[in-house]
Amino acid sequence: MAEVNAGLPAVVTTPPVPASAPEPAPVVGEMTLVEHLVELRNRIFKMALAILIGSIVGFIFGDAIIAILKAPIPGGKPLFYTELAGAFMIHVKIALVVGVILGMPVILYQGWAFIAPGLTDKERRVSLPWIPAALFFFVLGVGIAYFILPYAAGFLVGFSSDALQPLITAESYFDFVTTLFLVFGLILQFPIILYALALVGILSSKRLVGARRQAILGMAIFAAVITPGGDIVSPTALFLTMWALFEGTIFVIRRTGK
Repeated sequence: MAEVNAGLPAVVTTPPVPASAPEPAPVVGEMTLVEHLVELRNRIFKMALAILIGSIVGFIFGDAIIAILKAPIPGGKPLFYTELAGAFMIHVKIALVVGVILGMPVILYQGWAFIAPGLTDKERRVSLPWIPAALFFFVLGVGIAYFILPYAAGFLVGFSSDALQPLITAESYFDFVTTLFLVFGLILQFPIILYALALVGILSSKRLVGARRQAILGMAIFAAVITPGGDIVSPTALFLTMWALFEGTIFVIRRTGK
């Protein structure tokens, strides 16, 4: 038997070569740091463009806006500017504030669109309604500031007498007005922050209720410090508005089960 097999060629068996493991599929939507920075740059550019377009509108209608904002001054007293470029800079400052106000929808959307890809579907559904809510709070703040402007101006001018006559400069008055508008519009965004902290588990309605006294005291002090002009009307209105929104935020957070 061995002699028969001796004439046959030897059959060499080789072990099967294991198939190479498939390469992992690339993660769709994953971005590098450079791509994130490019995305951020594009979002900021769109925000700046919205502010620029709104500022152009504000500059075109600058005279009408100045007349509206000047109306609350008691007695219809004129405003004086003390620098050669004073009137021009006032128009620019008012135009920028109008640009921020008109561009706020774009600013809020671009900010949300930048962070949305990092959220889950559930987080997107929950957070999306707060974009128009943030716009509503900003408009509410600006509206309250405009509503209290005559009372704040009247309070401050009310201390004048025969011995103390006001010579109100346009620079100081419009600094007061524009700061008042932006402070009220931006500060009233705090319910969005509280709600976001509740969503991620940092805050809860129970913790907010437990810290209510400290929060009320903090809001009163903050309103007194942040509002311009030194009048009593502005900080009082800001404090009452913040308090009402604080209580409303607690109610909304509690309804979500947090």
